[in-house]
Amino acid sequence: MCSIMGYCGSGATFDDFMKGFERTVSRGPDDSRVIDTGKGLLGFHRLSIMGLTPSGMQPFALEGSYVVCNGELYGFEKQKQELRDKGYSFNSESDCEILLPLYREYGTDMFAKLDAEFACIIFDGETKEYIAARDPIGIRPLYYGYDKAGVILFASEAKNLVGLADRIMPFPPGHFYKDGKFTCYSDIARVDTVCRDNLETACGHIREKLVKGVEKRLVADAKVGFLLSGGLDSSLVCAIAAKKSHKPIKTFAIGMSEDAIDLKYARQVADYIGSDHKEIYMTPKEVVATLDGLIALLGTFDITTIRASMGMYLVCKAIHQQTDIRVLLTGEISDELFGYKYTDFAPSAEDFQREAEKRVRELHMYDVLRADRCISVNSLEARVPFGDLDFVKYVMSLDPEMKLNQYGKGKYLLRHAFEGLAYLPEEILWREKAAFSDAVGHSMVDYLKEYAEKQYTEKEFVLGCKKYAHARPFTKESLLYRDIFEMYYPGQSDMIVDFWMPNKSWEGCDVNDPSARVLSNYGDSGK
Repeated sequence: MCSIMGYCGSGATFDDFMKGFERTVSRGPDDSRVIDTGKGLLGFHRLSIMGLTPSGMQPFALEGSYVVCNGELYGFEKQKQELRDKGYSFNSESDCEILLPLYREYGTDMFAKLDAEFACIIFDGETKEYIAARDPIGIRPLYYGYDKAGVILFASEAKNLVGLADRIMPFPPGHFYKDGKFTCYSDIARVDTVCRDNLETACGHIREKLVKGVEKRLVADAKVGFLLSGGLDSSLVCAIAAKKSHKPIKTFAIGMSEDAIDLKYARQVADYIGSDHKEIYMTPKEVVATLDGLIALLGTFDITTIRASMGMYLVCKAIHQQTDIRVLLTGEISDELFGYKYTDFAPSAEDFQREAEKRVRELHMYDVLRADRCISVNSLEARVPFGDLDFVKYVMSLDPEMKLNQYGKGKYLLRHAFEGLAYLPEEILWREKAAFSDAVGHSMVDYLKEYAEKQYTEKEFVLGCKKYAHARPFTKESLLYRDIFEMYYPGQSDMIVDFWMPNKSWEGCDVNDPSARVLSNYGDSGK
């Protein structure tokens, strides 16, 4: 996945920088390098994915300028050839080597030209200034803060900056930093013109764009695997990849040893698509023992994120320990685009669209953060086909009336797009979504809640919640997560805007738990 860090000014203390930088060496265990630009420090931990030779090691340099980038630039070969035609030469097969020539040619306009999941820091050797940028969804992480001298620092994770910056904040997705300010180059959630394609045309485009999104993410010089929950989203990603691959793909699923719903469905999908499938089991003892370290590596107090990270982290840990896979494709972001169980309660199409825009803009703090941390801490790289920029832009632009659940089945557009084409068994394609807490085993969340209940008396709970003004906890579980978070990230709760919860202003959504399990329309989803 790689890790980057930059101290963007003179007077950097190398030892302090390294103390922070070394906290994310697991993101890039293959090689590490820190350079002095003459006006600050740039650091890079490498996970070799594209261009596996030493020549692909960063920072890349070009006549006094430097860049570090954690990213995948899709279709970079065409841009590389165009740059060759302009007289540039390249020493590696790395996609990120094109960034400095692109910056020289186009300046900050280059960021809008990238079809990429990326976060980068550039030192301009001519102007002696730093430029940083992040992809429009925020799939690749980047944080920033200022030290006591007012110098800005950037890093892949908040933990890099603890102790170096007083206030740590996520770098806004779709923005670049230059001349001391952040500028938006792409607001991917905003729709300028509503697309009026009819149902069949829309579903055709959805299928075509998702297939392309998966296909381009199969390109890697390292080995690729797939997380398969047995739900619609990950199953579609795996089914598309299986059709595009010449040999069986490798799929992985996790569940509680007693009552995991999705393991049986994941097995059904794996058998259908002919994948080389492996099941991982987690135990109640393991769930509780993992909690503290999980919150430390995530850097969040959010209930949904922590619950959903438990299985994802443990399956990725097993993949890292037991295989030589380096890249994982996942099914995140589909829910934000096509709707959750709670969006069935949207009062209108306009409300549905506003909620989708909000969720897409906040993804980097929740599902995307979860996928990045759980995968990267295990020295793996996450790729997210549903986050393909062309795919996201198209689905967001569709008439929201079409995306409302007026069909008696959530995510109807996505299901219908692949209906009758033998990608998946029909019972999987049309199965109701199960909450993650149910999918990996009803008992997992119950164990966490039971553990949290034992940590506080009622009086301690009431007083504990009052300690926090921002994102105040409201259950013993949420208080436990917040207290653990503060141990590792003291005073940094502003990094997460709030708890991920259904829109409480909608009728039927004023609930005290983020799980779809508590909604009246959950029905047979958890079976």
